[in-house]
Amino acid sequence: MIKLITESTEYLQSKGFDTPELGIILGTGLGQLINEIEIIAEASYNHIPNFPTATVEFHKGKLIYGLLEGKKVVVMQGRFHIYEGYTLQDVTFPVRIMEKLGIKTLLVSNASGAVNLDFKKGELMLIDDHLNLQGGSPLAFKGVSELGERFTDMSAPYDAEINSKFERIAKEHNITLHKGVYASVVGPQLETRAEYRMLKILGADAVGMSTVPEIIVANHLNLKVAAVSVLTDEGDPDNLQPVEISEIIAMAEKAEPQMITLFKELIKTL
Repeated sequence: MIKLITESTEYLQSKGFDTPELGIILGTGLGQLINEIEIIAEASYNHIPNFPTATVEFHKGKLIYGLLEGKKVVVMQGRFHIYEGYTLQDVTFPVRIMEKLGIKTLLVSNASGAVNLDFKKGELMLIDDHLNLQGGSPLAFKGVSELGERFTDMSAPYDAEINSKFERIAKEHNITLHKGVYASVVGPQLETRAEYRMLKILGADAVGMSTVPEIIVANHLNLKVAAVSVLTDEGDPDNLQPVEISEIIAMAEKAEPQMITLFKELIKTL
């Protein structure tokens, strides 16, 4: 793993990726943030040694380096999911590369379904804690202790100071920003009525198919982490309606300007 990380990092450094301070994973609902970045260098995933390749048609596949609000950032335009057939080590490999390049903070966005029925589609949720329901760990491999503490502490995986800043910014800009627990499942199928009931009993406020593996690895690497979810549908088990992926993407796009405001204003303060 160390050899693979070194090869990928050296390739990116040769392309001009120079000591970024901040990593950003552009999930559903934050794609247009790319238009706010002064791009210095970019690399397609399929050109980076040892990198997985994005297979979902609405997820792009580029690593981008540039300036955003005066900060040097490295941005994943497109992420990986285990429902695409990747391992948890594949999914989180880019986080290890970003850390090796120099980042100290990782910001993540995603789309999710509201389990908490006080939360409505089109609103945003700041992730305060999570449930890993993906059936494995990205740290469960031989040699992981060479990269960090095997038994990584997860008592507070999301940075309290960054979360407080997000909440303040949301208030200043009249953005509805709930705070809650994100459950990460394998997918790609959406939830049944019984599964929504189970998630509610477990204490989830929202459910999605990403993010948690990256958060675990970021904590393994001692990075500061924060994540915001755009709620794209509502999982009311007593009134569950069929959901089209096109509707989910449309709802994420509707919420995108608010997400971009949150991230840009936060980055100014870091």
